[in-house]
Amino acid sequence: MISKQSSPSKLEIDIQFASAAIEEKVFAIASQAVIKKWVKAVVGLNGLITLRFVNSAEGKKLNFAFRNKDYATNVLTFPYELSNKTLTADIIFCLPVIQKEAAEQNKTVKAHLAHLIIHGCLHAQGLDHESDQEAKKMEVKEIALLTSMGFANPYAPI
Repeated sequence: MISKQSSPSKLEIDIQFASAAIEEKVFAIASQAVIKKWVKAVVGLNGLITLRFVNSAEGKKLNFAFRNKDYATNVLTFPYELSNKTLTADIIFCLPVIQKEAAEQNKTVKAHLAHLIIHGCLHAQGLDHESDQEAKKMEVKEIALLTSMGFANPYAPI
């Protein structure tokens, strides 16, 4: 008897940069292969996820256009399609904000970036932190994923 194995997910991950300078800075933090590994650890669906790394000006513009907030934020997630098999989303990362937060939180930029990639991918899959219960569920998943990747709990007091 031949057993039919389920095929691994076909997830395309597109990484974009607002500039060559940002690309250089991101890849000094983590390679393309490492970034894709982080995404695949969180997303077990078929589809397309686009990660775009931007500067403060673009981050502020997008945050204002889509959230009516007049400042750059660390991550913005735009889910377009989500089913039990398929995910399509854009996730925007503002590198200067991520670098500033990492310094303020006494974390490495790599650890903070890994956390925010996981965070954005969980948002793309429908998780949120609008209520305390939702936030706790999301944090538990983030902590477990980060721990499995060798990073510390980002919510632990410094």
